This record gives sequence, C-alpha cells and structure tokens, in this order.
Amino acid sequence: MSKFGYLPHTDEDRQHMLRTLGMTHIDELFSDIPDSLQLGRALDLPAGLSEWSLMQHLKELAGRNRHVEDAISFLGAGAYHHHIPSVVDAIIGRSEFYTAYTPYQPEISQGILQAIFEYQTLVCELMGLDVSNASLYDGPTALGEAAMMACSHTRRNRVLVTRTVHPEYRSVLGTYARGQHADVVEVPMRDGLTDMTALASQLSNEVAAVIVSYPNFFGGIEEVARMATMAHEHGALLIVNTYPIALGLLESPGVLGADIAVAEGQSLGNTLSFGGPYLGMMAVRTELVRKLPGRIAGQTKDRDGRRGFVLTLQAREQHIRREKASSNICSNQALNALAASVYLADLGPQGLAEVGTQCMAKARYAESRFAQVGFGRVHDGPYFHEFVLNLGPHAEAIYERLADEGIYLGYPLGGAYPELAGHVLVAVTEVVTKDQIDETARRLEALR
Repeated sequence: MSKFGYLPHTDEDRQHMLRTLGMTHIDELFSDIPDSLQLGRALDLPAGLSEWSLMQHLKELAGRNRHVEDAISFLGAGAYHHHIPSVVDAIIGRSEFYTAYTPYQPEISQGILQAIFEYQTLVCELMGLDVSNASLYDGPTALGEAAMMACSHTRRNRVLVTRTVHPEYRSVLGTYARGQHADVVEVPMRDGLTDMTALASQLSNEVAAVIVSYPNFFGGIEEVARMATMAHEHGALLIVNTYPIALGLLESPGVLGADIAVAEGQSLGNTLSFGGPYLGMMAVRTELVRKLPGRIAGQTKDRDGRRGFVLTLQAREQHIRREKASSNICSNQALNALAASVYLADLGPQGLAEVGTQCMAKARYAESRFAQVGFGRVHDGPYFHEFVLNLGPHAEAIYERLADEGIYLGYPLGGAYPELAGHVLVAVTEVVTKDQIDETARRLEALR
C-alpha cells in the first residue's frame, strides 16, 4: 500500500495526471499556499498498515469500550437503551432503503416516498397534531427549528424556555437564536418543575413561544395544558419537546394544547451508537404547515388514478425566496425515520404502552430499592422513568467506584446544574432487570 492510502492510482497514473497539468511534482498543486502556512515536513504519523493489520488495530481500540449490554446502565438524559425488535434491522437493511435514491425524482422513488409518508402519519398520531415533516437531524436541532418557526409565524423574537429542558437542547437553541437575532429567556424551576409563577410574570405580547419538555429533563410531568392556555392568552405558541416512548402512556402534546411538538426519535428502534446519527421529529398544527422546515411527503394520484407519493411543501431557502424561508435544512434522516416507523408499526399502540408501563414500573421499583439503602428521590410529584438521586458529599467517589464495577448509575447533574452537585439523573428502561436493580442497591449500600 502506498503513502496515498487506498487510492487505486499507481505512480504511473499520478505522473500522467501531473504531465497533463503541466507539472512535475504534486507539491506544485499547492503553490498558491504561502510557504509560511505550509508545514514543511511530513506529518508525524505512523507508517501505513496492511488492511488486515489495520482491522486488528481497530478491533483492539474498539475492545477498550464497554458496550451498554455488558454493563448495568441507568444512563439516559436524552439517549436511551431500549430493546430493538429484530424486524427493524431486517427491513432497514434492505438495499431498497439502505441505498435509496433521492426522493426528488418521484417516478423512481415511490418506495422511499411512501416510507416517509407512513412515518409522517405515525408521528402525527403519536403527537396528536395535524402535519409532520419527513424528519430533522436530531432532537436538539428540531427544537431550534421549532423556535425559529414560531418567531417567523408570530413575527416576534422572544422565546421563553423552561430550565427543565435538557441543557444541551437549550445550548443548541441559543446557537439558533444568535443566528436569527432572537432573544432566548430562561424560566426558573422549582422542585424539578417549571416555576409557573415565574412563567406568568415573564409572558407578554412580545413572546413568540414557550418551550417545555414533557416529561422534562428530570423526568417530571409538567402542567402542559396550563402552559398552553397561558401562552395562547398572550398570542404565543407552545412548543413541547417530548419523549416518544412516554407517549405510549401519557396524553399527546397536541391534545394538551401544543402548537408544535418535537422529539428525539432515537428511542424508537435506533441504537445508542455513541450519540448518533439520531432522528429529529416534528409535528405542527395545520395553520403552521407553510412554515414547517424540511421536506414533506404527500399522497396523490397519477393520471391513471393510481395512488402515488411526491414531495410537497418545502419551506426552505433552496425552494423559496430567502426572506420567506423559515429554515435552510436540506435533508432528512430517512433511514432513522424508517427504523422508527418499523418499530412503531411492530409494537402498535398496545406494545408501545407495554414498553412505557415496564419503564415506569421498573423506575418505581428502583426508586424504592435505592431509598431502602439510604438514597432517596429528590423531587416529589409524578414522573415517567427518570428521577434525581442525591448521592451526598461522596458522590463522585461512589459514582466512579460503581463505574469501575460496570454499573453506570446515571447522568451526573453538577456540570449542567451547579445547585445539583452530588446528584445523578437515573433512567430505567424496560431492558433493566430486577436483579440488576437489586445488585445496584446492594453496591450502593456497601459504599455508604
């Protein structure tokens, strides 16, 4: 293998290309770059490896990781370990979907267009809203897109976001807002929920939207219907960031008054994958359809009366005048969206409710077992499958000791919420067993 890696060109090929360009050495291709900006030496890299040697090296590196299935994991905070039925990979791995052609040409893209249409239908049913797009990049960017859409629709530039929304989502929202000259104001929290008195005092006729998570970052169930009423009284929209698995049990955001609902769809048939690629979901009320970012697949009939699918409204810069665009997103997560569709279709309403019930029941068993050994839940009130645990003054040592033993107790909260230093956010899904919860409780008791 040459120093040029896996490129197939021989030395003769390269010399032929250089002669065609009127050059004698490859360095002449970079003659426009000043010498002061050039390194002037070879990169400090090891020698090239054969394919077999490289694969062995990569396997060795991968072996240093601990797979979530080889540990007892209570990690959550936006990325969740759920069981993925085998039918999901069986379908999304088919070449028709895995290498699908761009849906801009409907005459050769009916399969992927129908898959997108079915995904949109499922999202609307799940969210309780009228229209869904073909998906967005991930949950945080979906939230940012939703906020900017609300500003465009209301012609206002102030957005209220509760502090119980995921801190990374709020960070991405801030990046979107800076680019669009919008003003993001955080609403304080109290006991793990939005401070409703503070929200009421911050609402005005200058607010474009109120953003809340349901369940929120700490697992608590916010007063979404009440927030919707408060927002609408001031002409603002309500944006709900939700968790799809929870909607197997909880009332949908649309029924509670949300105008826009967004979510991270990773939990629907998509693996953790070290953080991506993930799936941004969004659904809106009909009156917002022309502001909806990204692609929308629609159903129609051809000239012979046969059912067909096409891309319809696309409120992005590439298709309409820049000043009219609400987004410049150019794609969608088609394969991840297909995985979510297969997952939801396979489980059905009863199956999704069963997964949610198991998550919720196991979370309550974990809460009671940890409380028995001296580590109680911090917040009161209803929650879904995540809760905050106070590990006390020796929290870091306890957390690291458990991690060394292959037990990841949760997400340490001190970095994002300084007032919650020494606390962890515990997530319990259906794949966590009773024995694993009992073992974790025993280890916690031993480390007190």
